[in-house]
Amino acid sequence: MSASADLPLPDQIEGAPHPREALQLFGQEHAETAFLRAYNSGRLHHGWLLTGPRGIGKATLAWRIARFLLATPPDDGGMFAPPPPSSLDIPEDHPVARRLRAGADGGLLVIRRDHDDKGKLRQVIRVDDMRKLHGFFGLSAAGEGRRVVIVDAADDMNPNAANGLLKALEEPPAHATLLLVAHQPSKLLPTIRSRCRELRLSPLAGADFSRALAQAGVTDPDRALDALSGGSVGAAIALAQGGGTEIYASLVQIFTGLPKVDRLRALKLADSAAGKGNEARFDLILTLYDLFLARLSRAGILGPDPEAVPGEAALLARMAPHHAAARQYAALAQRLGARARHGRAVNLDPSALVLDMVLQTEAEARAFL
Repeated sequence: MSASADLPLPDQIEGAPHPREALQLFGQEHAETAFLRAYNSGRLHHGWLLTGPRGIGKATLAWRIARFLLATPPDDGGMFAPPPPSSLDIPEDHPVARRLRAGADGGLLVIRRDHDDKGKLRQVIRVDDMRKLHGFFGLSAAGEGRRVVIVDAADDMNPNAANGLLKALEEPPAHATLLLVAHQPSKLLPTIRSRCRELRLSPLAGADFSRALAQAGVTDPDRALDALSGGSVGAAIALAQGGGTEIYASLVQIFTGLPKVDRLRALKLADSAAGKGNEARFDLILTLYDLFLARLSRAGILGPDPEAVPGEAALLARMAPHHAAARQYAALAQRLGARARHGRAVNLDPSALVLDMVLQTEAEARAFL
């Protein structure tokens, strides 16, 4: 069963436009320049690995490259050939741009996790998904013979799918370009990485971050989104939609009264993670708790990060006054992270799990106060 319009897409952040609709990419000029340099050299590599943290524009760049390749006629070497392109920009009303937005360009194949017969999103990209490559490359070519494949995310491939992709990278058809979006490239087969050129994207900051958020529909971000998202637009959108700023502020307030935590506030936060329909909030609480401990650990070594919510900097400085404390909180983060993963696997009560994390952190912090 293929993903349809009423099913969520695994390569789209909920509440944000799909990457195919984002005609601009902010803060990744070095990656675009590297690709254009290779294109203009006349020796365009067939495999490209787009890497970096989640939510910083890798999928947007993949779609920009696909749009550019399918819309740009090759240089035939004639005296009237156009100058080499200096940008990946393609006009919004270009026929290729319109077809890609509609998902109707025969020159592009997107491979991603599919839905099963019950409409549930699969956990991996399967070899059956990768077999689409054979039929796609066998079709009569369009757009000056170019074919573009986007795999998003390549991290999701199971071993059989990875081997199928490797075969395509080893024996690529003429005029084919494969774009692999990878959040964790270390998970990929070394042979896949070795057959691709890497374009590494960087977290966004400053005006680039604000413009990217605005393009995604977040027009009035607070400072916490900037501080907590790590330059990831995807993370900022998830925080904005899930009340992440309020959750993180609650964590800070829970520990502000150390050596005793605010038990009532802790219970309220824990209870908000329980019950059917609160799975996304539970996930966000776990993510933000892990981030809180990471910022706490860094504070013991480098001093507090720029304050995300009022009172955070003073709290982190008090809880983590030195390197020894930083090491203890880093170890605590590993223990709690492992317990959270186990708890989710065996369906432990989310409320009890969150409250236990708070109490363990309270006990750890008392040693440094």
